Amino acid sequence: MKRLVLLSSLTASVLLAHTATAQDGPERRRRYYSSQARAYYRGPVRFTVGGGAAFYNGDLAGNFSDNLPGPSASLGVLYLLRPRLVIGGEATYFQVGAKDQLPERGLAFRGRNVSGVTFLRYELLRDESQFATPKRPASLIKPYVKAGAGFLLYSPKAYRGTLRPDDRTNYLESERNDYPALGLVAPVGFGVVFRLTPQLNATAEASYYFTSTDQLDDISPVSGRSSSSLNDGYGLAEIKLEYAPWGR
Repeated sequence: MKRLVLLSSLTASVLLAHTATAQDGPERRRRYYSSQARAYYRGPVRFTVGGGAAFYNGDLAGNFSDNLPGPSASLGVLYLLRPRLVIGGEATYFQVGAKDQLPERGLAFRGRNVSGVTFLRYELLRDESQFATPKRPASLIKPYVKAGAGFLLYSPKAYRGTLRPDDRTNYLESERNDYPALGLVAPVGFGVVFRLTPQLNATAEASYYFTSTDQLDDISPVSGRSSSSLNDGYGLAEIKLEYAPWGR
């Protein structure tokens, strides 16, 4: 069931790309109009690949110094709905970890996770290249904000220590027996797009993900390891490339 939910999210992204591509031929391109009655085309489809670092926020660590950051990698698709508004879907693998901010408790964890999200991205500056008849050259730099929702498969392992786990680490008994467990996520973030060519962009992005679980770290009141029932969260800082195979 968990894999089916994540697969459905990825399938939706692929279908979005297929539908948009099918309408991208010159004989099929339909004109839309903004609130200022300016014509624009939807699209093109952009495929994204990115990588960076993941950071945890929860029962163990509320600041960066107690984090044991892990890598992240993402694949996604973007599609222009109207000038300044982009819809997207993305699948991300990431690893988070932290040591205890309470030395007397002495806990730590490592978690390996996969998320699938859909989001809207709003560009803060107008880009004339998104209109059918641009009045100025394309914008080279575009800041944006984003928000969305999706699913998370999380699989943490808690242990005692202050360092990253290794082959000799003895993990504590899991709080639940169904890891990887399924949760909900709601990302919010901001970023900057750098136009490299008409078909290729580079993006620097930072996002924070609110989650529906207090067990992203396998430490909660369920086992008595923590007295806090606040949900955990995490952040991603990534550099991405956006490529439009059918862009103009």
